[in-house]
Amino acid sequence: MKKIIISIVTLFTVLLFNSGSLAQNPATVQTTGFEVIQFHSEHRCVTCVKIEKLTRATLAKTYPAIPFRLINADDKKNAKIAEQFEATGTALFLYNAKTGKKKNLTEFAFMKAGNETAFDAELKKFITDFLKD
Repeated sequence: MKKIIISIVTLFTVLLFNSGSLAQNPATVQTTGFEVIQFHSEHRCVTCVKIEKLTRATLAKTYPAIPFRLINADDKKNAKIAEQFEATGTALFLYNAKTGKKKNLTEFAFMKAGNETAFDAELKKFITDFLKD
């Protein structure tokens, strides 16, 4: 069963890779240095947890090759990256490590966390637009 699932995922990735669209091509997106980063504080609120859940779901469904990083901004080992993004608590970013380009989606994430359909649709649009630039 595991081999079948791996084969299906591989086939799906190959088909998307051959589609020619960067925004809808998880295999290509991964090689661009693109990732989604969510910062959080030590004590997470319900909305922060919901933002993580919705972001992970959208990425898994539409962009399975895009990495998602969850970073505790209160942890001293993460001080440098938290400072780089000016994150002191919950914050959501699209980030291209190769170019240094970043887009802060924190306001969007908090505003749409209560509406899964809107969150999914708008996050996809943000990702598509970010990859076009």
